[in-house]
Amino acid sequence: MEGTIKKLIADKGFGFITVDGEEKDLFFHGNELKDAKFEELKEGDRVSFDKTDSPKGPNATNVVRV
Repeated sequence: MEGTIKKLIADKGFGFITVDGEEKDLFFHGNELKDAKFEELKEGDRVSFDKTDSPKGPNATNVVRV
């Protein structure tokens, strides 16, 4: 799947991705970044990712900048 970084919460190390073709944003944790450090991301960056279900709802894993 692909989308755009919508919001980054730098002090907590997580953010949200606007998913192409979907209304609901996905949560992602900085530990899921595969090609960059969290500090290198900017809001508006394009990313690809896998969508995974968790106890708190869907989230993005294996996040890679495109």
